[in-house]
Amino acid sequence: MENFVVSARKYRPTTFDSVVGQHHITNTLKNAISSKHLAQAFLFCGPRGVGKTTCARILAKTINCQNITPEVEACNECESCRSFNSNSSFNIHELDAASNNSVEDIRNLVEQVRYAPQTGKYKIYIIDEVHMLSNQAFNAFLKTLEEPPSYAIFILATTERHKIIPTILSRCQIFDFNRIRIEDMVRHLGNIATKESIQAEPDALHLISQKADGALRDALSIFDQMVTFSGSNVTYKSTVENLHILDYDYYFRLTDHLLEQNLSGSLLLFDEILKNGFDAHNFLIGIGEHFRSLLVCKDPQTIQLLEVSDNIKAKYAEQSQKSSVSFLLSGLNLVSSCDTNYKSSKNQRLHVELCLMKLAHLNAALSFAAQEGSEPKKAKVAAPAPASTGTIGATPVPSERLQPPHTPQHVPSEDLQQPPKPQQVTPDAHLAPPQAAAPAAPAPDKPRAGLQLPPQKKLSKLPSLKDLQNPQAAVAEVAVAEEEEDINYGAVLPVDEAKLKTVWHAILRRKKAENMMEFTLLNRHYHIGPDNEIVLQLENHVMMDQFTALRPDILRELKQQLGNRSIKLRAEVIEVQDDGRKLYTSADKFNYLAEKYPVLVDLKQRFGLDADF
Repeated sequence: MENFVVSARKYRPTTFDSVVGQHHITNTLKNAISSKHLAQAFLFCGPRGVGKTTCARILAKTINCQNITPEVEACNECESCRSFNSNSSFNIHELDAASNNSVEDIRNLVEQVRYAPQTGKYKIYIIDEVHMLSNQAFNAFLKTLEEPPSYAIFILATTERHKIIPTILSRCQIFDFNRIRIEDMVRHLGNIATKESIQAEPDALHLISQKADGALRDALSIFDQMVTFSGSNVTYKSTVENLHILDYDYYFRLTDHLLEQNLSGSLLLFDEILKNGFDAHNFLIGIGEHFRSLLVCKDPQTIQLLEVSDNIKAKYAEQSQKSSVSFLLSGLNLVSSCDTNYKSSKNQRLHVELCLMKLAHLNAALSFAAQEGSEPKKAKVAAPAPASTGTIGATPVPSERLQPPHTPQHVPSEDLQQPPKPQQVTPDAHLAPPQAAAPAAPAPDKPRAGLQLPPQKKLSKLPSLKDLQNPQAAVAEVAVAEEEEDINYGAVLPVDEAKLKTVWHAILRRKKAENMMEFTLLNRHYHIGPDNEIVLQLENHVMMDQFTALRPDILRELKQQLGNRSIKLRAEVIEVQDDGRKLYTSADKFNYLAEKYPVLVDLKQRFGLDADF
């Protein structure tokens, strides 16, 4: 019985041209070999199963080939190629960094680099999974990697480039390997099936390639598994059963149920999927991918984005014609929201079923919204006026009367208490020709006699940019405007000083209880100037700004309490005479204040205060 060799090893590429899906890298390497511009170190990065180690082995073999073909490929006939094919080459060394990641392993490798090759041009060191090396091992490898002997070439391979320290990356030529496209994998699997005399359906090969997720080695392993399961005839149905995949048929049936608003069929299909052992979350993600594929099929230019077989692509194109763009976009939104909240849901099955219920009624909601949007907007009709009551001010004006009728300025009170009389219609009224009513000019609304309306204050002036730049002038202007708008109180009389003193002290007592800052501001000396002008004496301009804001209220209160509308109020800044002394210490300040207020000396002695407080 022959030993079975898996397809990943049996059909492993041995030349650059046989590498699948990495032409941008193989062409670069071939040009480097032909022009003899070989770097001292290469770093191959990419996901698993895309050909990193394979390309490293082909590069090492081709570099040492003694008879390179015009196509820049190894001849497979020279001594170096034969020894490489039989795994007995002394010039090519492979090291698995996953199991040899210590400093001692790297030191042994560096020690081997010191010896030149006995045959051939180069000694090539292939280090796989290089990201598994420790930091100490990387540091021990740095000097050799930067300045290796002329005959030494290092080829590093990794699936996790971010784990390699930057000092290693800067010393290598980096090649990024791509995921293998589904079309390339299907073509490669088809060639292997032909060589092995296996009948394989294209839909089955597409399904295997999608399951591999861009890794050709995984696709070959799945292919071997399917051949073992179904023999020499690999069908789509057997592939679905063996790989336990939610195939396209489920989603096509589900979409038909949703478009027909068949909620029962959708829920039963979901129950069937769960009974077959599939995960509800994967099913939910598949719905979003299916809707996305239907949306892609709406445009012939984007249909090429579907990486499926021609038969499945035709089904997508047919079902996309039945589905509206609004349905697909709204469905994608619902599925995305359900996917986001799936893991946090307590009852995950009910969560998915609720999403299916919304999808089943989505077409009805879209139709209703379309009908609402197509109906013309109705004109707003004014509500009929309520019946008139016998109270004053409760007589409503109907909205149909566009122009108010002429009303007398004075309405007797007895007329206001009676309801309006109905219009008398004579028997011969229908014989008289209709007369066009002349449009009455709108009369201005006037207050009725005997009704006293309260005075209305004008709106305050809005500040301008100039006012904002000069706030003191703005405050003064607003104060003057408010003073001009004030209601006049009383007559024009001389100021009664005794009464003014009483009112002023009353204002101070109230301010002391309400606002201590305003009390301190107003508790100043004042005198009465000409034209009944009360002048308050302040000490600085800061107090002047505060007084300007407070002045209108104080002036209004003085006019009202004194019954005199001719009173004016202003403030002036009294410059304090300074003797030129500078007060630096606390004692200097105390002495200065003691001169002005001798009571401080008595307080100091009574409380026994220190002189240097």
